[in-house]
Amino acid sequence: MIKAAPSILAADGLNLERDVARMAQAGCDWVHVDIMDAHFVPNLSYGPAVVKALRPRFQLPLDVHLMMDNPEAYIDVFCDAGADVLTIHAEIPGDVAGMLKRIRARGVKAGLALKPATVPAEVAPLLPLCDVCLVMSVEPGFGGQSFMPQVVDKLPALRQLGFAGEIEMDGGINMDNIGMLAQAGLDVAVMGTALYRHAAPAEAIAAIHRL
Repeated sequence: MIKAAPSILAADGLNLERDVARMAQAGCDWVHVDIMDAHFVPNLSYGPAVVKALRPRFQLPLDVHLMMDNPEAYIDVFCDAGADVLTIHAEIPGDVAGMLKRIRARGVKAGLALKPATVPAEVAPLLPLCDVCLVMSVEPGFGGQSFMPQVVDKLPALRQLGFAGEIEMDGGINMDNIGMLAQAGLDVAVMGTALYRHAAPAEAIAAIHRL
């Protein structure tokens, strides 16, 4: 079964609780929270206060993706706020392995995100430290981008490298391409507009679960 992780980036910012509740009622598995710092990516989004607000309201796992160039300064902040999965990027400077270990030491699942140009073999030494590997199928920083099919081969490549955790993908995933991703080995689908703007999200999520 593929897990559905609707990204709140596609929700109505003035009605965030309403929209996330709609996804929860539709049967989603995780709530995906994109944190952008306007440095690592050219956009600015939410902060730890949003994670802290979501935590008591929703019992679903909070999947927090840090698109930041200095996430080491915020690991404890987001863990304290209630993240269940905390993902950092492979491409950032600093001790990425140490950061992943710190996340796990907090009892939170550690995730490693790969930009489209990052080859799985380059991060092989980090994979044993990860519970989740997030493959970006668009350039991180903005919602609503078109899916990049050339990244699909990363899914089986991660398994060939021995990664035993959950493989997640984010960017341009919709009901037209998710079947192909299921065949390639996807475990968690991050979807924005494809779910938040779907007329019947419960039917869409049920279809995802059947893959």
